[in-house]
Amino acid sequence: MSFRSAKKSAQDVSINEPIESGKDGSALTLVDVLADDSNLSEELDRKVKLQELYTLLKKLPAREEEILRLRYGLGGRRPQTQREVAEKLGISRSYVSRIEKKALEAMRRAYAGWEDAR
Repeated sequence: MSFRSAKKSAQDVSINEPIESGKDGSALTLVDVLADDSNLSEELDRKVKLQELYTLLKKLPAREEEILRLRYGLGGRRPQTQREVAEKLGISRSYVSRIEKKALEAMRRAYAGWEDAR
């Protein structure tokens, strides 16, 4: 019985086992190669907040949503100035500013309501 269990674990490799040694004699292990310095909880929190942002964005009127997408480069686009957005939509820069401010305030209030509900 002992022989079988030893045979099963003969191919097992520890992540702390050295796989190579450097010129200075330091050992390189699998954990060194596989290690990820990013913080998983921070990354998950960022993704959740990003999803919430897109959910709130979808609840805005179409024009407000479009202006925020253009202004902040959402959806992989480059952020545009108020002047560029105004030219693209055929409206004044000051009107873009007012719509943007109104949309951001609406999203801020909606997000605060979500935070209070938690």
